[in-house]
Amino acid sequence: MRGKPFRPDDRMRSILDTAARIASGIVRTLAFKPRDPGFYYYPDRSWKTPFPTRSYEFLSEEGARLLDSRSVFYYFATVSSPAMVAAPVGTGSQYAYTAEDSTGAWLDGGRTYTLTLPRGVPAKNFWAVTVYDPQTRSLLRTDTPYPSVNSLSDDVRPEAGGDTVIHFGPTAPEGKEANWIRTVPGKGFFVVLRLYGPLESWFDKSWRPGEIEPA
Repeated sequence: MRGKPFRPDDRMRSILDTAARIASGIVRTLAFKPRDPGFYYYPDRSWKTPFPTRSYEFLSEEGARLLDSRSVFYYFATVSSPAMVAAPVGTGSQYAYTAEDSTGAWLDGGRTYTLTLPRGVPAKNFWAVTVYDPQTRSLLRTDTPYPSVNSLSDDVRPEAGGDTVIHFGPTAPEGKEANWIRTVPGKGFFVVLRLYGPLESWFDKSWRPGEIEPA
């Protein structure tokens, strides 16, 4: 009741504890295995967007509030803005995420993977590939505070044909350290592709990131 201290008894504490655990499992499932096909940025790939109708207000075309979409976004993040979905080409930012490899298996911190970004990554300002913990949704805790590879680093090297290959795993492949993100054995992870100043080839989907391939 308003104005009175909240002092739940043992029964109510048990109910609230159970509800919190169930809700956490539900929203994690919605995030990483969504039911709505609109979450999938490409129909044939695992990359997802938290805005299945391209509405930062989480509205359907008919104006209904999409509660799954809203729950997923605020599970990941803390704020939403029009620039995340409807900014002019070359401004704002765009994000896609996945917790699966190319076979549909969950990403495993004890294994090694590669992700190919084809040449011409559509980012006017810069791009980044970053690894997160699927339970905390924070950056994966490793021996570096920033488990990420990004185009602002002069050390990141493309392949001879212009594609950029990102490596994931507990140990760096020899000679590829600058293109490698450390993962943690015994822990899952998910990957976010960030594009700052996204270009037209992202919006028209003529440029597509590869799937995350197990070694």
